[in-house]
Amino acid sequence: MAEVLKIGIIGCGGIANGKHMPSLAKQKNAKMVAFCDIIPERAKKAAADYGDAKADVYEDYKELLKDKKIDVVHVCTPNSSHSEITVAALEAGKHVMCEKPMAKTAAEAREMLAAAKRTGKKLSIGYQNRCLPESQYLKAVCDRGDLGEVYYARAKALRRRAVPTWGVFLDEEKQGGGPLIDIGTHALDLTLWMMNNYKPKYAVGTTYHKLGKNENAANAWGPWDPKKFTVEDSAFGFVVMEDGATILVESSWALNTLLDGESKTILCGTKGGADMEDGLRLNGEDMGKMFTTKPVLGAGGVAFYEGSSEDPADMEARLWLQSIQEDKDPQVLPEQALVVTEILEAIYTSAKTGEPFYFNK
Repeated sequence: MAEVLKIGIIGCGGIANGKHMPSLAKQKNAKMVAFCDIIPERAKKAAADYGDAKADVYEDYKELLKDKKIDVVHVCTPNSSHSEITVAALEAGKHVMCEKPMAKTAAEAREMLAAAKRTGKKLSIGYQNRCLPESQYLKAVCDRGDLGEVYYARAKALRRRAVPTWGVFLDEEKQGGGPLIDIGTHALDLTLWMMNNYKPKYAVGTTYHKLGKNENAANAWGPWDPKKFTVEDSAFGFVVMEDGATILVESSWALNTLLDGESKTILCGTKGGADMEDGLRLNGEDMGKMFTTKPVLGAGGVAFYEGSSEDPADMEARLWLQSIQEDKDPQVLPEQALVVTEILEAIYTSAKTGEPFYFNK
């Protein structure tokens, strides 16, 4: 494998500029050589900001995929095109990092996984919250068995008023849903990863489009247009796993609650528990007494020097490129991301039918 991986960016919008390209630019073993967007000006700007003088610019991703010098493709497009572009990139001989969620539907996600297995190329999904210091620490705690059997958990992604009003976030056709598929997916991924439990039995879900109907609503990014708000403003799921474990999934962009917070997991096991409600907190009992501990996760070691820890997006990029060059599994396996998408779809389906959704039926 080449010392420097040549990367093509497909989709040069918000997530590419906010996460993928800045993080890749910091990696010494990566070079962005091609940029594609259906809006040519965005691709040209991305090339100017992150490419070199020889960087290529495309309007059609199929043309980018013909470039044999490209080793890796990052798919940063709306959810509806994740599968189509990823499958084409894998079949063109590229390794693929696709932004979350894996796909708009479970069927599309399965096509992506099948293509990765068929081509032998690596595929990973952008769940960078696994790289947060508290996530890394808690995963080590779980893997060591400190919590015992985790049989109850909550995947929490609640915003009081933070509806994204730009791009296609409010477009159900392009995205497949609202907060559940957008931020609920992060919390669910974290929870399943901590539990190392990827075998759901059934799910019950509800979705609401209540506050999205309001005109001139208070919102972190300004009022939304109710006529364009075609997705849910909140969604909730009750998931039972094959081993009997229960997971509650909570997601919202707009909800009248002060108990907000996203990309959080709450775990309850036979030996102890953990939550991310106030930093990372661990709880249990010892010598007949209950205890609560809060690990210090900052990089500082002395009073006058705080140091710095690696940004989650930078760690995600580093580990992803490392998995390619060292030919090992990426941190986020496509099989894991597929289960996340299957559960999200089950919650949406249950909400529409009013019935539980059974897996493997």
